[in-house]
Amino acid sequence: MRNMNSDWTKPPINWPVTGFFILTNLAALTVVPWYGLSAGYAWGAWALAGFFWFLNGIGITAGYHRLWSHRSYQAHWLLRLFVLLAGTMALQNSVLVWASRHRYHHRHTDDNDRDPYSAKLGLWFSHMGWMVRDWPSSDLDFSNIKDLEADPMLRWQHRNYWSLVVTLNLGLPLFCGWLMGDILGVFLLAGVLRLVVNHHTTFFINSLAHFVGKQPYSDATTAKDSTLIASVTWGEGYHNYHHSFQNDYRNGVRWWNIDIGKWFINVCSWFGLAWGLKRVPRFKIRRAQMQMLFKRAELRLNKLPASQRWRESLEAEYEAFSATVKHWQALQLERVDHAKQEIRSRFEDSQWHTRLKELEYSLRLQKKRLRVLLGEAAANPA
Repeated sequence: MRNMNSDWTKPPINWPVTGFFILTNLAALTVVPWYGLSAGYAWGAWALAGFFWFLNGIGITAGYHRLWSHRSYQAHWLLRLFVLLAGTMALQNSVLVWASRHRYHHRHTDDNDRDPYSAKLGLWFSHMGWMVRDWPSSDLDFSNIKDLEADPMLRWQHRNYWSLVVTLNLGLPLFCGWLMGDILGVFLLAGVLRLVVNHHTTFFINSLAHFVGKQPYSDATTAKDSTLIASVTWGEGYHNYHHSFQNDYRNGVRWWNIDIGKWFINVCSWFGLAWGLKRVPRFKIRRAQMQMLFKRAELRLNKLPASQRWRESLEAEYEAFSATVKHWQALQLERVDHAKQEIRSRFEDSQWHTRLKELEYSLRLQKKRLRVLLGEAAANPA
């Protein structure tokens, strides 16, 4: 592991990337407020900066991430072009580079030698440190994105990436500033500040989303769920769910979860611009939650002076849970058998869905019983 080898030395600094980060962040902290205090910014400049920031976020979360990295839905070419250009403006490399590294991140999460932005190497490393040096884990290997390399639109973006970046990040803000009669003011807000804020909010997904929050679905990785982080990352802050069910087009699975990416994709689907939206079955989600609850219940009871009665109750609940899961698995096989038949009655389909609802309800009740059991065991361990 890189952080445990006594002979380990840091790789050379990537000066173009490091220099760019230093200049843009320094300008955002000094030049942007100085101009605001001395000349002031028009409301239109603020609005344009916010609009561009929103577009960049949509381009990354709905395009780079959910559409291409995870293929969680399919999109019309107009939507693909839109999110491609919006993501390009975010200045986070081409889709081919971004998606390849992201897929390696999911395949080797928290592996310090193979995860490009492993959280196990610290908050700074996962936020920006992995980019400012030429770490071996960031070496490009497109063998995991053969499906994306076959897309002519993505190949076009990759070939013309820097021309597009200059046009969208320099030419577009300057042109809008010329139209609004404040070239420098618009460029500083909609160009510099917008880019810096967008970078850090995106980087939060790799860093803070692995350090802050809860793990309701799995503790196999450092990924965590946080509504606060989700609110500034277009919904990507529900990271524990995402790492548990990465092909789901949603990160915030509840209807009330703040997930702008999910809402955007849904709206696009209403107009026929997106289809094939992948959803993880609710039973699988509840099963993952229950498995985590049982794991935590066992750990908690081991710490409490709980009597044998509480342990037997927990074992009985787990046996009931296992039986429900086996019933669900059998139901899935039954559905596959029915699907193979050319003629399938509506009655059989309705019956299958009714049984599935009953199993989901059974898990929901058991979740409540388990929480009550833990509360009673903590209050009255004898």
